[in-house]
Amino acid sequence: MSKKVVEVKTLKVGKYVILDGEASKISSIQTSSPGKHGAAKARVEATGIFDGQKRSFVKPVDSKCDVPMIDKRVAQVLALMGKDVQLMDLESYETFELPIPEELKKDIVEGAEVDYIEALGKQKIMRVK
Repeated sequence: MSKKVVEVKTLKVGKYVILDGEASKISSIQTSSPGKHGAAKARVEATGIFDGQKRSFVKPVDSKCDVPMIDKRVAQVLALMGKDVQLMDLESYETFELPIPEELKKDIVEGAEVDYIEALGKQKIMRVK
């Protein structure tokens, strides 16, 4: 699991964070500074990349949290196999299978190139080139 530790105040909307062991994309950040001696807190809401579940946490802005190392890669479609697709990475020439996302079913054809991401040992097709 490749990840790094950052402070909550450095997080930005559209970046990624690890919540409940799942890589998630940040959809909103709200900060509040309570009273005289209270520390500023941030409420971070994010959506899981691989499962689509919404998650959130509230922490002081100077506390630490984990950020996944997202690897964006390009692959070529070798074969369509029902609900899965066989891909070949265009850098390492490694072949593997991934499920076809519902929104990309009509766009994926044999020989097409796709962008996919790899994070925390999981992979997902993001778009067809």
